[in-house]
Amino acid sequence: MAAPHTATVVWTRGTDDFLDQRYHRSHQWQFDGGATVAASSSPHVVPLPYSDASAVDPEEAYIAALASCHMLWFLDIASRAGWRVNRYTDAAVGTMAPDAEGRLVVSHVQLRPTTVFDAAHAPTAAVLADLHHQAHAACFLANSVKTQIDCAPVLQTEGA
Repeated sequence: MAAPHTATVVWTRGTDDFLDQRYHRSHQWQFDGGATVAASSSPHVVPLPYSDASAVDPEEAYIAALASCHMLWFLDIASRAGWRVNRYTDAAVGTMAPDAEGRLVVSHVQLRPTTVFDAAHAPTAAVLADLHHQAHAACFLANSVKTQIDCAPVLQTEGA
């Protein structure tokens, strides 16, 4: 069995009242390797000043994670096949829309990779398309989009 991947999400109320629903959504994502990322709700979902437009929102992170997973598989497959990649850029776009039950979901993610190859080690357009097809089929996250999510809450109180 593979080692678990962990992320810790930390939010603190600070001086906001909270019960008036006027509280900040800024928080942190802490990863097992030591990286900490400023996160917030999207200003498209929760208006400023209660969200932080400079922070990463969950929808952006989801799209970036899918694009990153695809890229990492693509690079591995291209390298093994003898194609020398010099640069890879993906301007991925995610679209939100209601699902069949009316819940807002990320309904579509379009990966838009641009790959620059060394001229002596570049595939044809057809081979490039196949490399991306293989990467998509191998991507852990693309294969996990309907992941089961469980919640095991812990209750704590403070103050008198």
